[in-house]
Amino acid sequence: MKRIESTSNALVKHWKKLVTVRKEREKTKEFIVEGNHLVEEALKVPGMIKHILLGDHATLQHDWNTEGIEVLEISPEIVSELADTEHTQGIFAHCSQPEFKVSPSAWSRVLVVDAVQDPGNVGTIIRTADAAGVDAVILGKGSADAYNPKTLRSAQGSTFHLPIIKADLAEWLPTLADEGFLVIGTALEGAKNYKEVAASSKMAFLMGNEGSGVQPAYLEQVDQRVMIPIYGQAESLNVAIATAIILYHFAEKA
Repeated sequence: MKRIESTSNALVKHWKKLVTVRKEREKTKEFIVEGNHLVEEALKVPGMIKHILLGDHATLQHDWNTEGIEVLEISPEIVSELADTEHTQGIFAHCSQPEFKVSPSAWSRVLVVDAVQDPGNVGTIIRTADAAGVDAVILGKGSADAYNPKTLRSAQGSTFHLPIIKADLAEWLPTLADEGFLVIGTALEGAKNYKEVAASSKMAFLMGNEGSGVQPAYLEQVDQRVMIPIYGQAESLNVAIATAIILYHFAEKA
Protein backbone atom coordinates (compact mmCIF):
# COMPACT_ATOMS: atom_id res chain seq x y z
CA MET A 1 0.00 0.00 0.00
CA LYS A 2 1.41 3.38 -0.99
CA ARG A 3 2.16 5.80 1.85
CA ILE A 4 2.29 9.58 1.73
CA GLU A 5 4.35 11.31 4.40
CA SER A 6 4.63 14.97 3.42
CA THR A 7 1.98 17.68 3.76
CA SER A 8 3.69 19.31 0.74
CA ASN A 9 2.53 16.50 -1.54
CA ALA A 10 0.37 17.86 -4.39
CA LEU A 11 -2.50 15.47 -3.64
CA VAL A 12 -2.46 16.42 0.04
CA LYS A 13 -2.62 20.11 -0.85
CA HIS A 14 -5.62 19.39 -3.07
CA TRP A 15 -7.36 17.40 -0.33
CA LYS A 16 -6.77 20.20 2.15
CA LYS A 17 -8.36 22.71 -0.23
CA LEU A 18 -11.37 20.41 -0.60
CA VAL A 19 -11.79 20.46 3.16
CA THR A 20 -11.42 24.21 3.61
CA VAL A 21 -12.31 26.01 0.36
CA ARG A 22 -15.85 25.97 -1.04
CA LYS A 23 -14.77 27.29 -4.44
CA GLU A 24 -12.39 24.37 -4.82
CA ARG A 25 -15.20 21.92 -4.15
CA GLU A 26 -17.46 23.70 -6.60
CA LYS A 27 -14.81 23.94 -9.31
CA THR A 28 -13.67 20.31 -9.12
CA LYS A 29 -17.01 18.74 -8.10
CA GLU A 30 -15.04 16.83 -5.46
CA PHE A 31 -15.07 16.70 -1.64
CA ILE A 32 -13.63 14.89 1.37
CA VAL A 33 -15.55 12.83 3.91
CA GLU A 34 -14.14 11.91 7.30
CA GLY A 35 -14.93 9.00 9.60
CA ASN A 36 -15.93 5.36 9.27
CA HIS A 37 -19.65 5.94 8.86
CA LEU A 38 -19.41 8.50 6.05
CA VAL A 39 -16.75 6.49 4.21
CA GLU A 40 -19.01 3.43 4.46
CA GLU A 41 -22.00 5.40 3.13
CA ALA A 42 -19.90 6.81 0.29
CA LEU A 43 -18.80 3.28 -0.66
CA LYS A 44 -22.44 2.42 -1.35
CA VAL A 45 -22.44 4.83 -4.30
CA PRO A 46 -20.60 3.11 -7.18
CA GLY A 47 -17.70 5.11 -8.57
CA MET A 48 -17.97 8.01 -6.13
CA ILE A 49 -14.79 7.39 -4.11
CA LYS A 50 -11.47 8.16 -5.78
CA HIS A 51 -9.15 7.45 -2.82
CA ILE A 52 -9.47 6.13 0.72
CA LEU A 53 -6.93 7.61 3.12
CA LEU A 54 -5.87 5.75 6.26
CA GLY A 55 -4.02 7.20 9.21
CA ASP A 56 -1.72 4.97 11.26
CA HIS A 57 -4.45 3.61 13.53
CA ALA A 58 -7.28 3.43 10.98
CA THR A 59 -8.32 0.23 9.21
CA LEU A 60 -10.75 -0.80 6.52
CA GLN A 61 -13.80 -2.71 7.70
CA HIS A 62 -13.68 -6.35 6.62
CA ASP A 63 -16.97 -6.17 4.68
CA TRP A 64 -16.15 -3.05 2.67
CA ASN A 65 -15.80 -3.51 -1.07
CA THR A 66 -12.91 -1.28 -2.14
CA GLU A 67 -12.28 -2.89 -5.51
CA GLY A 68 -11.04 -0.31 -8.01
CA ILE A 69 -10.38 2.29 -5.28
CA GLU A 70 -6.84 3.33 -4.41
CA VAL A 71 -6.19 3.03 -0.67
CA LEU A 72 -3.38 5.18 0.68
CA GLU A 73 -1.67 5.35 4.04
CA ILE A 74 -1.10 8.87 5.34
CA SER A 75 1.14 10.24 8.06
CA PRO A 76 -0.13 11.75 11.34
CA GLU A 77 0.81 15.19 10.00
CA ILE A 78 -1.49 14.72 7.01
CA VAL A 79 -4.28 13.40 9.24
CA SER A 80 -4.01 16.62 11.26
CA GLU A 81 -4.17 18.70 8.08
CA LEU A 82 -7.36 16.98 6.89
CA ALA A 83 -9.22 16.37 10.13
CA ASP A 84 -12.23 18.58 10.78
CA THR A 85 -13.20 16.81 14.00
CA GLU A 86 -11.65 17.12 17.44
CA HIS A 87 -11.20 13.36 17.86
CA THR A 88 -10.65 12.07 14.33
CA GLN A 89 -10.89 8.40 13.44
CA GLY A 90 -8.10 8.96 10.94
CA ILE A 91 -9.98 7.69 7.90
CA PHE A 92 -11.05 9.84 4.94
CA ALA A 93 -12.37 9.41 1.41
CA HIS A 94 -11.69 11.66 -1.57
CA CYS A 95 -14.95 11.67 -3.52
CA SER A 96 -16.60 12.98 -6.66
CA GLN A 97 -19.94 14.69 -6.07
CA PRO A 98 -22.77 12.23 -6.85
CA GLU A 99 -24.82 12.73 -9.98
CA PHE A 100 -28.59 12.36 -9.79
CA LYS A 101 -31.28 12.60 -12.43
CA VAL A 102 -33.15 15.90 -12.04
CA SER A 103 -36.74 15.28 -13.10
CA PRO A 104 -39.35 17.47 -11.34
CA SER A 105 -42.18 15.80 -13.23
CA ALA A 106 -41.42 12.56 -11.36
CA TRP A 107 -41.21 14.16 -7.89
CA SER A 108 -44.01 14.51 -5.36
CA ARG A 109 -42.24 16.17 -2.40
CA VAL A 110 -39.50 18.81 -2.76
CA LEU A 111 -37.74 20.83 -0.08
CA VAL A 112 -36.60 24.33 -1.07
CA VAL A 113 -34.08 26.08 1.20
CA ASP A 114 -33.66 29.85 1.08
CA ALA A 115 -30.28 31.04 2.42
CA VAL A 116 -29.95 28.79 5.47
CA GLN A 117 -26.37 29.62 6.40
CA ASP A 118 -25.38 27.24 9.19
CA PRO A 119 -23.77 24.02 7.86
CA GLY A 120 -25.15 22.04 10.79
CA ASN A 121 -28.67 23.21 10.01
CA VAL A 122 -28.34 22.45 6.31
CA GLY A 123 -26.96 18.97 7.03
CA THR A 124 -29.76 18.22 9.48
CA ILE A 125 -32.31 19.50 6.96
CA ILE A 126 -30.92 17.17 4.28
CA ARG A 127 -30.96 14.21 6.68
CA THR A 128 -34.54 15.02 7.73
CA ALA A 129 -35.68 15.38 4.12
CA ASP A 130 -34.19 11.98 3.32
CA ALA A 131 -35.91 10.39 6.32
CA ALA A 132 -39.26 12.00 5.46
CA GLY A 133 -39.19 10.67 1.90
CA VAL A 134 -38.54 13.94 0.09
CA ASP A 135 -37.50 13.49 -3.54
CA ALA A 136 -35.02 16.38 -3.82
CA VAL A 137 -33.54 19.29 -1.87
CA ILE A 138 -32.97 22.61 -3.63
CA LEU A 139 -30.45 24.91 -1.92
CA GLY A 140 -30.86 28.56 -2.87
CA LYS A 141 -28.18 31.23 -2.96
CA GLY A 142 -26.70 32.03 0.44
CA SER A 143 -27.17 28.50 1.78
CA ALA A 144 -24.29 26.56 3.31
CA ASP A 145 -22.46 24.21 0.96
CA ALA A 146 -23.85 20.67 0.96
CA TYR A 147 -20.27 19.35 0.81
CA ASN A 148 -18.87 21.41 3.65
CA PRO A 149 -17.39 18.92 6.18
CA LYS A 150 -19.80 20.06 8.92
CA THR A 151 -22.79 19.77 6.57
CA LEU A 152 -21.73 16.27 5.56
CA ARG A 153 -21.39 15.16 9.18
CA SER A 154 -24.82 16.53 10.08
CA ALA A 155 -26.39 14.86 7.04
CA GLN A 156 -24.87 11.50 8.07
CA GLY A 157 -24.78 10.12 4.53
CA SER A 158 -28.15 11.42 3.33
CA THR A 159 -26.27 13.72 0.93
CA PHE A 160 -25.65 10.57 -1.14
CA HIS A 161 -29.27 9.39 -1.18
CA LEU A 162 -31.21 12.13 -2.99
CA PRO A 163 -30.56 15.02 -5.39
CA ILE A 164 -29.10 18.08 -3.67
CA ILE A 165 -29.43 20.92 -6.18
CA LYS A 166 -27.68 24.26 -5.85
CA ALA A 167 -29.92 26.69 -7.72
CA ASP A 168 -31.43 30.12 -8.18
CA LEU A 169 -34.81 29.97 -6.45
CA ALA A 170 -36.11 32.76 -8.69
CA GLU A 171 -35.89 30.21 -11.51
CA TRP A 172 -36.92 27.10 -9.60
CA LEU A 173 -40.07 28.35 -7.88
CA PRO A 174 -41.84 29.08 -11.21
CA THR A 175 -40.63 25.72 -12.52
CA LEU A 176 -42.19 23.90 -9.59
CA ALA A 177 -45.42 25.87 -10.04
CA ASP A 178 -45.50 24.94 -13.73
CA GLU A 179 -45.01 21.28 -12.77
CA GLY A 180 -48.16 21.42 -10.64
CA PHE A 181 -46.61 21.65 -7.17
CA LEU A 182 -48.49 23.29 -4.34
CA VAL A 183 -45.78 25.59 -2.99
CA ILE A 184 -46.00 26.49 0.68
CA GLY A 185 -43.63 28.81 2.49
CA THR A 186 -43.05 29.54 6.16
CA ALA A 187 -43.93 33.07 7.26
CA LEU A 188 -45.26 35.07 10.21
CA GLU A 189 -47.67 37.41 8.43
CA GLY A 190 -50.64 36.24 6.41
CA ALA A 191 -49.93 32.64 7.35
CA LYS A 192 -52.17 29.73 8.27
CA ASN A 193 -51.39 27.12 10.89
CA TYR A 194 -49.65 24.40 8.86
CA LYS A 195 -52.21 21.86 10.11
CA GLU A 196 -54.99 23.80 8.38
CA VAL A 197 -53.47 23.41 4.92
CA ALA A 198 -54.81 20.56 2.84
CA ALA A 199 -52.18 18.22 1.42
CA SER A 200 -51.66 17.91 -2.32
CA SER A 201 -50.18 15.07 -4.34
CA LYS A 202 -47.29 17.36 -5.31
CA MET A 203 -45.91 19.73 -2.69
CA ALA A 204 -42.86 21.99 -2.36
CA PHE A 205 -41.84 23.30 1.05
CA LEU A 206 -39.97 26.61 1.20
CA MET A 207 -37.94 27.19 4.39
CA GLY A 208 -36.06 30.40 5.11
CA ASN A 209 -32.94 31.89 6.65
CA GLU A 210 -32.33 31.43 10.39
CA GLY A 211 -32.73 35.13 11.18
CA SER A 212 -34.81 36.74 8.45
CA GLY A 213 -36.91 33.86 7.16
CA VAL A 214 -37.98 33.47 3.54
CA GLN A 215 -37.22 36.46 1.32
CA PRO A 216 -40.35 38.52 0.55
CA ALA A 217 -39.87 38.15 -3.21
CA TYR A 218 -40.08 34.37 -2.85
CA LEU A 219 -43.05 34.48 -0.47
CA GLU A 220 -44.96 36.34 -3.16
CA GLN A 221 -44.64 33.24 -5.35
CA VAL A 222 -45.97 30.66 -2.90
CA ASP A 223 -49.51 29.29 -2.98
CA GLN A 224 -49.88 29.34 0.79
CA ARG A 225 -47.96 30.84 3.70
CA VAL A 226 -47.80 28.63 6.78
CA MET A 227 -46.67 28.99 10.36
CA ILE A 228 -45.95 26.68 13.29
CA PRO A 229 -47.60 27.95 16.47
CA ILE A 230 -45.39 28.76 19.47
CA TYR A 231 -47.01 27.75 22.76
CA GLY A 232 -44.24 28.83 25.13
CA GLN A 233 -42.05 31.90 25.34
CA ALA A 234 -39.48 31.03 22.69
CA GLU A 235 -39.28 33.59 19.92
CA SER A 236 -38.97 30.99 17.18
CA LEU A 237 -38.02 27.42 16.29
CA ASN A 238 -34.70 26.33 14.86
CA VAL A 239 -35.11 26.04 11.08
CA ALA A 240 -34.12 22.37 11.02
CA ILE A 241 -36.70 21.56 13.71
CA ALA A 242 -39.36 23.55 11.84
CA THR A 243 -38.49 21.68 8.66
CA ALA A 244 -38.89 18.33 10.42
CA ILE A 245 -42.32 19.25 11.80
CA ILE A 246 -43.66 20.32 8.41
CA LEU A 247 -42.11 17.53 6.35
CA TYR A 248 -43.36 14.79 8.64
CA HIS A 249 -46.83 16.31 8.91
CA PHE A 250 -47.29 16.24 5.13
CA ALA A 251 -45.39 12.96 4.66
CA GLU A 252 -48.15 11.26 6.63
CA LYS A 253 -50.74 12.82 4.29
CA ALA A 254 -48.98 11.96 1.03
